[in-house]
Amino acid sequence: MTSSPSTLRRRPVAGTLALWVLQVLLAAVFAFIAIPKAMGDPIAVAPFDLIGLGIPGMIVVGWLELAGAIALLVPRLCGLASLCQIPLMIGATALSAIVTPDLVTVPAVTLVLVLVVAWFRRHDTAALVRMVRR
Repeated sequence: MTSSPSTLRRRPVAGTLALWVLQVLLAAVFAFIAIPKAMGDPIAVAPFDLIGLGIPGMIVVGWLELAGAIALLVPRLCGLASLCQIPLMIGATALSAIVTPDLVTVPAVTLVLVLVVAWFRRHDTAALVRMVRR
């Protein structure tokens, strides 16, 4: 059984636009927080030293966040990118709760927003997985 374009469910234009705006904002946030880590900024090392990852762990996390920020802007990859950002944001929220409890809402809200994007892009992610398996 094949589906014609008219029978496929489509997201409303306003919803698609809102999702892209959210993805662009998240990409900017991830790029902003990733660059100091990826470049080895000494100010960003303390939290990573606290959990035993040190400078190498910080740099890896920074590059992962930066790659995720870029992938959030690529239509075919944005669902997978948001899905991959979830564990990073869980770690950031947990680490922030330990190191700077007053600022834990920032990574927690970012985590929720990434979860929203991952949820609404779940069909895109499934389509990407199906395409790769072929």
